Amino acid sequence: MRSISPIAIIPKEFYLQDPVKLAPKLLGKIFVRKFGEIFLTGKIVEVEAYRGEDDEAAHTYKGKTKRNEVMYREGGFLYVYFTYGMHFCANIVCGKENEGSAILIRAVEPIDGIDIMIMNRFGKTKVSSIQRKNLTNGPAKFCHAFAIERKDNGLELTKEPIFLLNGEKILKKEIVTTTRIGIKKSADLPWRFYIKDNSYVSKK
Repeated sequence: MRSISPIAIIPKEFYLQDPVKLAPKLLGKIFVRKFGEIFLTGKIVEVEAYRGEDDEAAHTYKGKTKRNEVMYREGGFLYVYFTYGMHFCANIVCGKENEGSAILIRAVEPIDGIDIMIMNRFGKTKVSSIQRKNLTNGPAKFCHAFAIERKDNGLELTKEPIFLLNGEKILKKEIVTTTRIGIKKSADLPWRFYIKDNSYVSKK
């Protein structure tokens, strides 16, 4: 993928939706990251919604801080945070300004620039079949492969270097809905969505 017309980039209006409604619509969309002169791309296959106003698991549940400020912007920004002292996770801010909502990208299916993703993740080009399968099947793995770091926090998703494109339409019957992973509060909310039978989903 050498060049992309700005017209093809998903517009800001798409992101101005409630996170629970928007999250399943993100499945099948193409996440694009310009890396040097090429584009790294992957199909979004797993997401989790976080709604600040009534979600104890959201970073914004207790109010605005320096860390979560980006989540209070209107939809269409990338919110990147550091976790466990070693990993970055990337979220798509959504909804209206000051709502504090975002959608965590849990996993993508690699499309273009796979060799670079492998180098980013493992520091070498030759890897085992197991390593290749585990390239982007988790939020931290995805960020590592796509070289997403703290400096990307707050980027607008309507222009380079990071943006989304429309991909294949995922039918409702192909979407699995479950509770979210790795949280203790608001753990009963069914706000995790993934593409059924996709091999890059982090956990079936």
